[in-house]
Amino acid sequence: MDKPPAQPKVQAGHTDLITEKPQPSRLRRLWAYRKLLLLALIVLIADQLSKQAIVASLPYPTYGAEHGAITVIRDFFYIVHVGNTGAAWSMFSGQSLLLAVFALVTLIAIFLWRRALGLQEAKSQVCFGLLCGGIVGNVIDRLRYGHVIDFIDLHFGNYAYPSFNVADSGICIGVLLYLWQSFREPN
Repeated sequence: MDKPPAQPKVQAGHTDLITEKPQPSRLRRLWAYRKLLLLALIVLIADQLSKQAIVASLPYPTYGAEHGAITVIRDFFYIVHVGNTGAAWSMFSGQSLLLAVFALVTLIAIFLWRRALGLQEAKSQVCFGLLCGGIVGNVIDRLRYGHVIDFIDLHFGNYAYPSFNVADSGICIGVLLYLWQSFREPN
């Protein structure tokens, strides 16, 4: 059944007509966030493909050259296969399910406050595309494996930086870019 055309409204006491603006379609509203969605998808695909390559080529857990890690640059960069049941730097270890729920709540909050976060702007879409793609990549791991697969292992002299992955990189870069943008353009 077709809807009748919108009738102009007349306010009491006014002779001028007020017409309702047609609402944009869902597809058009979604298209407004295309940079965010595209970048999130790129990060998610790169993350999941890289993790599948690690799962297929290295046994779990693999850490250290003596245990089968792949040396990319001796004493600096190794490819490993480790799991993290916590957050960054293994904080909240053993809380993988709780962290997955927190990540999903974060994604919902980003969606609900998208206007307040300025997601209609391209710069913010880049930041949140990186962030959201990384969040989804790590949530998939937590639900699938019970931990996040980390494989990039960097050493600086005697210091071994905590192992990480593509999703972690997207999250960190997205947050840093958003903070930098916020300080440069506080409005």
